[in-house]
Amino acid sequence: MSGNILIAPSILSADFARLGEEVRAIDEAGCDWVHVDVMDGHFVPNLTFGPCVVEAIRPHTKKVIDVHLMIDPAAPYLEAFAKAGSDIITVHAEADKHLDRSLQVIRGLGKKSGVSLNPATSESVIEHVLDKLDLILVMTVNPGFGGQKFIESQCEKIARLKSMIGDRPIDLEVDGGVNTQTAALVAKAGANVLVAGSAVFGGKGDYGANISAIRDQAVAAL
Repeated sequence: MSGNILIAPSILSADFARLGEEVRAIDEAGCDWVHVDVMDGHFVPNLTFGPCVVEAIRPHTKKVIDVHLMIDPAAPYLEAFAKAGSDIITVHAEADKHLDRSLQVIRGLGKKSGVSLNPATSESVIEHVLDKLDLILVMTVNPGFGGQKFIESQCEKIARLKSMIGDRPIDLEVDGGVNTQTAALVAKAGANVLVAGSAVFGGKGDYGANISAIRDQAVAAL
C-alpha cells in the first residue's frame, strides 16, 4: 500500500456542462487521481457516466483515472472502459457473480483491478481474491448519490481490511462523505486514498485549497 495520502476528487460533483475544464482544474489544483462514479440506475438508484465520458476526459489529464463501476452486470463493459482510458477499474463484490474472473479480465486488459464493498458487506467476501487486487474501495455511504452522511461504523471495516492487506501492494480507498472532518477518521483507520466530491467541488474556497485541507487533516491523523 502506498504510504502517501492520495486525494481523488469525484467528478460526480463537478459541473457536467464543463467537464473537461473541471478535470483540468482539479489536476492543476493538485489532485492525485480523478474518480469517475459510473451508475446504471439498476444496481444503484442513479444514472451517470458511460465509457464515452471517460474517453472524453482522458485528454484533459495525465493523472490516474479511477473508474468505480456501480453497475450490474459489470463484466460486459470492462473492455470498453479499459479502451476508453481508465487506469483503475473497480467492480462491486455485490454485483459480480464471478469476481475472480472479472479481476483477471481487468488485469488482462492492462489495468489495475479494484473491488468495492457496500456498507453492509463484510470484508470476508474478498478474502480469496486479495492477490488479484490493486485496490479495495470501502463505501462509507450507501452508493447512488453524492452528498450523503458519512457512516462512521465503516472505519472498523477499514481497519480490518488494512490488517487483511498486510504487506500486499494494495491501495485502500474510501468513498462517501469524505471531508475535512472525516478525513482524519479514515486515514487513522488505514485508508490511503480518499475520494471527495462535494467537499472539493462544492466547498468554500478554490479546488486547490479544498484538496489541501482534506489532505492536511488526513496526514495529521497518521
